[in-house]
Amino acid sequence: MTLKNPRRSLLAVVAAAVTGFVFPSLAHADAADALRSFVQNVSSGRGAFTQTVTSPDGAKKKSSSGSFEFLRPNRFRFDYAKPYEQQIVADGQKVWLFDVDLNQVTVRPYDQALGATPAALLAGGNLERDFTLSNETDAGGLQWARALPKVKEGSIRSVRVGFRGKDLAAFEITDAFGQTSRLEFARFEPGAAISPARFKFTPPAGADVLQQ
Repeated sequence: MTLKNPRRSLLAVVAAAVTGFVFPSLAHADAADALRSFVQNVSSGRGAFTQTVTSPDGAKKKSSSGSFEFLRPNRFRFDYAKPYEQQIVADGQKVWLFDVDLNQVTVRPYDQALGATPAALLAGGNLERDFTLSNETDAGGLQWARALPKVKEGSIRSVRVGFRGKDLAAFEITDAFGQTSRLEFARFEPGAAISPARFKFTPPAGADVLQQ
């Protein structure tokens, strides 16, 4: 079983990744309640992440790392530093994916790019409308919550969020192909003061721009 090309599947992974970045301050809530509290109360944040993508049979893995920022409503960015330099920027109207090595930009309307995904929750989506939440059995020293998209034909099959005590420890996404992405977080700053200018994107001169 081969892994999908990370250059092409990056947006789907990010769309699933961003829900869980802001839970470390929620010390005593269970995992599902922590998710609800995040959606209601946290309007901005930034930090670092590492990501491991595993093929459906568990045999192959790819790793990446970078930083992220978000500002409600409808704005976020991911800057991938390793192994490929890439950017994903949502400006409230469109989502831009820039592959630096290819000098290629893919742009999609915001609603079409995200839909009922965790990225939409980060930017101001509707948790109870779009997801079914539950608490899972503790495993691996972590407390886990699961968020199942109510729209079954989307790109995300399930999302799991893991806590160690009061701190967010892990975030796992299974996509429609059975591929799993695990993200681990560091240096998160909830409520960070972030300029709206951070979420404006202009294609570099000479870049190939693909409209979808």
